[in-house]
Amino acid sequence: MLNVDELVAIDVHTHAEKSCRLPTDEEAAEMEAAKAKYFKNTFGQPTVSEVAAYYRERKMACVIFPVDGELATGMRAVPNDEVAEEVAKNSDVMIPFASIDPRRGKLGVKEARRLIEEYGVKGFKFHPSVQAFYPNDPMAYPLYEVIAEYKLPALFHTGQTGIGAGMPGGGGVRLKYSNPMHIDDVAADFPDMPIIMAHPSFPWQEEALSVATHKPSVYIDLSGWSPKYFPQILVQYANGLLKHKMLFGSDFPLITPDRWLEDFAKLPIKDEVRQLILKDNAVKLLGLKG
Repeated sequence: MLNVDELVAIDVHTHAEKSCRLPTDEEAAEMEAAKAKYFKNTFGQPTVSEVAAYYRERKMACVIFPVDGELATGMRAVPNDEVAEEVAKNSDVMIPFASIDPRRGKLGVKEARRLIEEYGVKGFKFHPSVQAFYPNDPMAYPLYEVIAEYKLPALFHTGQTGIGAGMPGGGGVRLKYSNPMHIDDVAADFPDMPIIMAHPSFPWQEEALSVATHKPSVYIDLSGWSPKYFPQILVQYANGLLKHKMLFGSDFPLITPDRWLEDFAKLPIKDEVRQLILKDNAVKLLGLKG
């Protein structure tokens, strides 16, 4: 189990990208190459256990998840069961989230409940652009109902994505689905489901800040960008009005926490706010202590 007092930080946004059970997906090679180029990723695709070792060495914990984009892209993700089982072996540094495409319908709803009850997953990851759905599409609401029933957080990608960037047609990935204003409806309709909007939401940063300010259940993780590129208004809100709503996230292995933290140290963030962002806000949101 996590010993929160011994952790220096909690990264709420890391990816399970390599399965130890599924064969290599050759169709994903072009997409993975484009993604690595966009993020200048030299770390590769570690297994879940390798991610655990990386964070354990740094005295950090991480939330880890796959992204179920198979229906829209044809590419298989690391199975939720595999992620949960590997996290259980590394529960001193890892927190399991699952990912289910809402278009899986009733089967997806049953799967969500099974993953919560049998594997103890602590939240769910959605990527509207990769999964090709609007977060406020009623199609997704039965799945949200299960997540809200257990009062677990739902983490949504927002803003531009590096997935498909530079490929012809962006690899078919459409940015329109990830406007954070679509999440405002979800937050209004599911007030018992905490929502994490992932990433600085370029080009909709002010929309994201507005939603997080207006809806008590909505948080922002700061993953996917080096902090040196954060817009000034994001830093301003992190330092003040939303200091209890900002979360450290890296997007590992696409961006390493080492790189992120080095650049974060150079931002004009108040000392008491740094502690909130790096650990305390996540502890409270995820119910990790008390």
